[in-house]
Amino acid sequence: MDPGFALLYIDGALLVVDKPAGLLAVPGRGLAGVDNLVTRVQQVHPEACTVHRLDMATSGLMLLARGPDMQRALSRSFEQRTVHKRYEAVVHGLVAEDAGCIDAPLAADWPRRPRQKVDRESGKPSLTRWQVLGRDAVGQRTRLRLEPVTGRTHQLRVHLLSLGHAIVGDGLYGTDATPASRLLLHACALRFRHPVHGSDCDFTSATPF
Repeated sequence: MDPGFALLYIDGALLVVDKPAGLLAVPGRGLAGVDNLVTRVQQVHPEACTVHRLDMATSGLMLLARGPDMQRALSRSFEQRTVHKRYEAVVHGLVAEDAGCIDAPLAADWPRRPRQKVDRESGKPSLTRWQVLGRDAVGQRTRLRLEPVTGRTHQLRVHLLSLGHAIVGDGLYGTDATPASRLLLHACALRFRHPVHGSDCDFTSATPF
């Protein structure tokens, strides 16, 4: 039977799964929030606990803990920024530079929530490193490698928008005249130290676009 998610790795402490685009990461409000990745995993592994999340529109790697002790240990790793995440995205326009860093504090845009915004007065520090992987001069698009140092809500989407290069398919922040079938943002790599034996764990997921 298809469990409704792709399990890439499991041991006594954690699970690594590959979330499809369009599926909530964690339970949400109302009937629409009943179907989500964590609930699907818990139907097979009831002890699975949330450690971090991805936007509904984003696909890729998610780490879950097996039990509250491992949840606390892995959550500390995220808080201490020892978990390294890498994403791949396709954005509108041809990015001029080959690499860079976006240092722009973010805060909730309350009148337009759930949107976030750059707020240099009261926003939380937010940092994203990026590198060009390729440019499509005909389609006027750029493929980017993204490494968020912090993990703010919608960080990659808002940071790229602040550069003038919204992610293709972004129905919340973009202005696509003909929207793509999905947001072209994928969590393609995850590296962290195992909470039990301390060895480095390194997982990758092929970008599906």
